[in-house]
Amino acid sequence: MSILVNKDSKIIVQGITGSEGSFHAAQCHEYGGNIVGGVTPGKGGLKVLDNQVPVFNSCEEARQQTGANVSLLFVPPPFAADAIIEAADAGIELIVCITEGIPVNDMLTVYNYLKGTNSRLIGPNCPGLLTPGEAKVGIMPGFIAQKGSVGVISKSGTLTYEAVHQLCSVGLGQSTCVGIGGDPIIGTKMKDLLSLFEDDKDTEAIVMIGEIGGSMEIEAAQYVIDNLTKPVIGFIAGQTAPPGRRMGHAGAIVSGANESASAKMKVMRECGIHVVESPAEIGKTVKLVLS
Repeated sequence: MSILVNKDSKIIVQGITGSEGSFHAAQCHEYGGNIVGGVTPGKGGLKVLDNQVPVFNSCEEARQQTGANVSLLFVPPPFAADAIIEAADAGIELIVCITEGIPVNDMLTVYNYLKGTNSRLIGPNCPGLLTPGEAKVGIMPGFIAQKGSVGVISKSGTLTYEAVHQLCSVGLGQSTCVGIGGDPIIGTKMKDLLSLFEDDKDTEAIVMIGEIGGSMEIEAAQYVIDNLTKPVIGFIAGQTAPPGRRMGHAGAIVSGANESASAKMKVMRECGIHVVESPAEIGKTVKLVLS
C-alpha cells in the first residue's frame, strides 16, 4: 500500500501554465496519469498537456469539475500562501507546495489557518511525494524508485534520492517517499508521517532523514519510542557544520545545544532508532534490520 497518494489520487496543479508547473505537471502525468486539471486565474478554458488536461480559474471550480483531492503548487513565492489557502478553502485534502522562498510570516499565517480545515500541507520548499508505480506529486525523479515496503521521510530532497538509491541497491523498494521540506515552518512534521507509516500494513520499516536545527527530530524520536512497533533507521545531515551557521535550508541553523547533529543522533539512539553515520549506510542497515 502507500500513504497520502496512490493511483486513485486526483491531482490538480496550481500554476500549471507557468514554465515550472507545465514541465513538472507533464512529468507527473506521464508517471501516473493522475493529473485531472490545472488552475491559473484568468486562463480557465484552456487545455494543456497535449490538450488532455483542462485549466480552471480557481481551485473551487477545479474541485467541483474534477473531484480533485490533491493539489500540487508551482506558484511564485509572493502568491503561494494565498494559493495554499485557496486550495484549503476548496476542500482539497492534500496540498503539496514545491515553492521555495515563501516569507516566514506568510507561512505562519498559512500554518494557523490550516488548523481550522481538513487539509494537510506537505512543504513548502520540498520535492513532494512519490508512491512508486502509482503516483508522483512533485519533482522527485520517478525512475529511481521501485515499489516495496520501506517508507521514506526526509527534510532534504537530494538525500531523499540518495536514500532511495541506497535502498534499491540492496533490493529494497519503497511504499511512499515524502520530502517534507527544510523551511522553519512546514505543514507536516516527521512524527505525523511516522504515524501514517505505522498504520500502513504494507510498510515494514521507515527511513527518517533529518538535519541540524530545530527540534523536529527530537520530537519524532520521542514519538517513536512511545508509539511505533516498526523499525526506524535515521540519519542527521550537517554533522560537520560550524556552530551558528545556516547550512542550505532555512531551518538548518543550530541555536541550541540540543539542535546539533550529535545531540539529535544521541537522542535518536536512546529512543531505539537505528542511526547511521553516513547516507551510504542506509540501504545495508535497513536490509540488516529487516533480515
